[in-house]
Amino acid sequence: MSETPTKPAPIQRRTLHGEVVGLMRDMIVAGDLAAGERINEVELGARLGVSRTPLREAIRTLASEGLVELVPSRGATVRRFTLADVTDMLEAIDILERNAARLACERATDDEIAEIARMHAEMMACYRSRNRMAYYKLNQAIHAAIVRLSHNGTLSELHELLQSRLKRIRYIGNGEPAKWAGAVAEHEQMMAALSRRDGNTLAEAVGAHLRATRERVADSL
Repeated sequence: MSETPTKPAPIQRRTLHGEVVGLMRDMIVAGDLAAGERINEVELGARLGVSRTPLREAIRTLASEGLVELVPSRGATVRRFTLADVTDMLEAIDILERNAARLACERATDDEIAEIARMHAEMMACYRSRNRMAYYKLNQAIHAAIVRLSHNGTLSELHELLQSRLKRIRYIGNGEPAKWAGAVAEHEQMMAALSRRDGNTLAEAVGAHLRATRERVADSL
């Protein structure tokens, strides 16, 4: 499956901090800003059409998310994760998501589950059209939404912290058609269990999905 390199459009309203952060985050996730790469503020600012002030603010935000490292005397670089780093974080997310899955099946309202089903249907439409970035964003939103359905704020906060650091990693896990198809099948199993409010089965499906994610990204690291 071939992809056209991402070419971000220039930003028209330079005061929109969130827009600058969003574009830079997408560039890191898609690999346009590669792991370990030093961020050239002058070049990137010209590419995005923004001054250095909003760019530096965006870099600080991405550093707080764990996607960028601020290195003394070198400036900002895109954070590089080792396989051990990724394994540790996925193990932690596995614990959080499996426990949240059981709680979600007990505590979520019917409307909340219906909303996740709607998001899943939209994600599947993106998969059929091979819109990988849109699929990825919905995929991550679904994981976060299931955790929120636990109605445990602490679980959600911890999950958000880890998930933000794994954005690029989880994106590259779907880089090949067979790997992407495997992830989709796993999500179908998760949605079936959630719709039945089968907490144990959902927890098992989530755990299997995260273990498979680790295998899918291992060769890329």
